Order: sequence, then C-alpha cells, then structure tokens
Amino acid sequence: MKTTALRLYGKNDLRLETFELPPIEKDELLVKLVTDSICMSSYKAAVRGAEHKRVPDDVAQNPTVLGHEFCGEIIEVGEDIRDRYKPGQRFIVQTAMKGTYDAIGYSFQNMGGNMTYGIIPSRVTLGDYLIPYNGDAFFYGSLIEPLSCVVGAVHANYHTVQGEYSHIMEPVQGGFMAMLAAAGPMGLAMVDYVLHREHKPGTLVVTDINEERLARAAQFLSVESARQSGVRLIYLNTAACGDAVQELLDITGGKGFDDVFVFAPVSQVVEQADAVLAYDGCLNFFAGPSDEKFGAKYNFYNVHYNATHITGTSGGNTDDMKEALNMASDELLHPAVLVTHIGGLDSARDAILNLPEIAGGKKLIYNHISLPLTAIEDFEEKGKTDALFAELHRICTAGGGLWNKQAEDYLLANAKPLLI
Repeated sequence: MKTTALRLYGKNDLRLETFELPPIEKDELLVKLVTDSICMSSYKAAVRGAEHKRVPDDVAQNPTVLGHEFCGEIIEVGEDIRDRYKPGQRFIVQTAMKGTYDAIGYSFQNMGGNMTYGIIPSRVTLGDYLIPYNGDAFFYGSLIEPLSCVVGAVHANYHTVQGEYSHIMEPVQGGFMAMLAAAGPMGLAMVDYVLHREHKPGTLVVTDINEERLARAAQFLSVESARQSGVRLIYLNTAACGDAVQELLDITGGKGFDDVFVFAPVSQVVEQADAVLAYDGCLNFFAGPSDEKFGAKYNFYNVHYNATHITGTSGGNTDDMKEALNMASDELLHPAVLVTHIGGLDSARDAILNLPEIAGGKKLIYNHISLPLTAIEDFEEKGKTDALFAELHRICTAGGGLWNKQAEDYLLANAKPLLI
C-alpha cells in the first residue's frame, strides 16, 4: 500500500513524500492514521535531526516519520495477533517504550503520526503499548498522549518525612501548588487534570507573561469552576509584577509552595521556582529544553537545610495514558480546550518547523485532507469567502468556541482530500 508521510532526513529537513509500505509481518498491524496533534518534541526532533536522542544516526539514509500524538484505526492484522486486534478497531499508542530511546514519531521508517497509513511494529503490538480507543472523535484520541505527560509529571512529585529515609509520592494534598509559565497548551492540560482529580492542592497559582494566554485559560478553566472543585485558583501575570517572587510568596502567607511546576526552559523561570519553594518543596522541571547545556542557578543552602528537591519527567507511561483516557471518557478532563489550530497533512511541515513562533495551543493535523493550518479564531473571517470555514465557524461557536466532534465530522466529509 502507498502512504504519504512527513519524513525527517536531518536538521530542518522535512519532506512530504509518497512511498510504498512493505507487507506487514505476522505480528504487525497496517493502520490508517487519521489525526495527529503536533508536539514541541517534534519540533525539537526536526531541528536537531540525528543529534536528538530518539532519532537514529543514519536518518539521512533511512528517514523516519514524525508525529507521536495520533489516533487511527486498524486496517489489517498480522496472523499471529488476530486474537488481540481486529480490523476497524480504533487505537492510540504509548510511544515511549521501556529500555530504549526508540519511539514512534522519532525512530521508525514506516510509522509515525504524520502519515496517511503506517505499520505498527511488533515491539508495540507485543509490548502492550497499543491501547484500544472507543471514543467517537479521533482528535480526542490524539490528545490522550499529551494528557498522559502531565499525569506522569504530577505523579512524579514527591515529599519526604523528616527524620525518616522515605519518599511520599504525589503533590501535597491541600497544599500550595504553582505552575510557572503555564498558560500554554500543556499548562492548561495540567490545570485541568489537577482540578479534576481526587488528590488536589488547596491553592493553585498559574503564571504567565502573556495576558491573552492567561485570559484564554481563565475562560475555559475558570476561577469559579475551580472553587467548586475545592481549589483556590489564581492566574498571575508575572510580567506585571514589581517583584514576582514576593507576590507569589505573599499568596502563601510567606510559607512558600509545596509543589512548583516549570513549563518553560528559561533560567529565570527555574530560579523563580526555586525561590518560592517551601520547606520540603518539590520543583518539577516539566519543560524539555533543546539545549543540552541548559542550566540555572539552584539554592543548595535550601537543599541542605530546607529539604527542597527537584524532579522531572519526559512523557507518561501506559498507566498514565489509561488514566487520562478514563478521565476524558468520564468527562472529567476536557482535551478540546488545548486545540487552537487545525490543518491538513500538507501544512504539517511548516507548522512543525515554525512551532515556537505560532501562537496558541495545540495544532491538530488531519492526515487525509489538504488544508492550510488555520486558527479556530480565524474561521469567521475565512468563512466570508469559504463555505467550509463558514460552517466550521458556526459549529465551533455553537460548541463554546471549541473544536468538537461535529466539526471533525464535517471537516472529514467536506474538506479537500490530500493529493500528493
């Protein structure tokens, strides 16, 4: 079968190409990839090429396919695994496999999220990394992987017991939590998760330096809804603060924060997080830097005398994905708030290479259509000359300004097919 895929050949070298897939092996799956949401990690792989930990050294000769936040359906099942998988079954995949840096979306030639059809390798099918997805919207499935990253990060936080050599996992119940530089898509995902799980902080402060991002966050994850969940939620523009550290500390009555998550690989933000830690405070460096030598100052006096500590995670595991999927299925999480742009596979290359400069949240790619990357907020204007966008604007407006299943169904039925 022929497939069209966005293939990585090296630094900033992405090519949309059509090629022939080989026949599947007995323990492989032929799949149709419907949606992929673009992750900053794909940008990092694209700009670093073979220098990226997950990209093979020979990528120039054997290009890999980008994209790891995808959802699709099974087309054909290898004969040895027909008791486990069925044609027509929808799925998502945990791409980070144990014991290896290899991952779908970075390391494989015939599988990635930014392609029309692909082959799920045996390491995934036999390793319990493929997860059945029973949702009715493909884009929700694409957002489960990024949601699992914030689930894993929250689970990774830990605290200590004075006088004992033991760690207690999870943030402090009823404590003070801060998320710095967190009004972007992953920050919103973590706020949503923290507000709707059973184990919650008493106070959550979300900071950013962009008032527009903060306003959007407050629109969809409001202070009032957080109060109904038992959490005091505060949005704070640190760019407008005379002394951001002091204002943050004042919110805690001078105590400091038990749990602080850093969402930007910026030294000043890391140092700000360090400065507001309480006794036994845990700093979680969630932001993945591109610079291998990235660093920041850290107060080791407080490490010694105040038991402050640091942790970090990269991605989530299969259990994290299942937790995210279950919470989304129960409508405890709201992945649609992450999506701000949609596009076809022919827009994915430019979207990935320019991702840091494109404002907004998640960029959602539909692999089987041709469509420029377009912000949801621009649907109305484009709809004045394009009936497709006029109807999408009507549907999204009726859905509270969010991308939704009805919009997806209309797009898939009416958009121009991808022809490469």
